[in-house]
Amino acid sequence: MTYPAHASPALRREVLHDALLTTVDQLRRRRAADIPEGYIDDYVALDWLKWDGGALRLTATGENVCAQVTKNLCPQLQG
Repeated sequence: MTYPAHASPALRREVLHDALLTTVDQLRRRRAADIPEGYIDDYVALDWLKWDGGALRLTATGENVCAQVTKNLCPQLQG
């Protein structure tokens, strides 16, 4: 799902949150061109991704968000 240019910051953040695992997978497969326009800039602004030697990497915050998303997707794995 992409968000319209006039979307509220809360909606944009929710969409980015929901798309983070897919984005990370696309980066690992070297498919950054498949990431919707504007997402990378927003992830960097949120400090979920950072540029490192010409490559995008998850920050500690981004790793925590990924863990949270995974936990929400797989509640049976808790405890």
